[in-house]
Amino acid sequence: METNVALVVKLTAKTETQAEVAEFLTGAVELANAEPGTPVWFALRTDATTFWIVDAFPSDTERQVHLSGPIAAALMANADRLLALPPEINPADVLAVKL
Repeated sequence: METNVALVVKLTAKTETQAEVAEFLTGAVELANAEPGTPVWFALRTDATTFWIVDAFPSDTERQVHLSGPIAAALMANADRLLALPPEINPADVLAVKL
């Protein structure tokens, strides 16, 4: 499936909730797998409290569906409790892909 647009989301966990954020993201892959318009989805960790979601979509239509889907809803419902900062959601254009 072609990917033309993406999201790069930075999540900064509170020190006391970093394990819970990691667990949330590990479990969220099942929700991402259920989204036919989300062919690429990564959950990454770069240090103890910094997490990233990087996902890609064929078009902005699928990206908007994802943003209103269950992963985003669950994240936003728990953001105040889990995160030290609001999620940083960055739309992006896909320039090249190798999977």
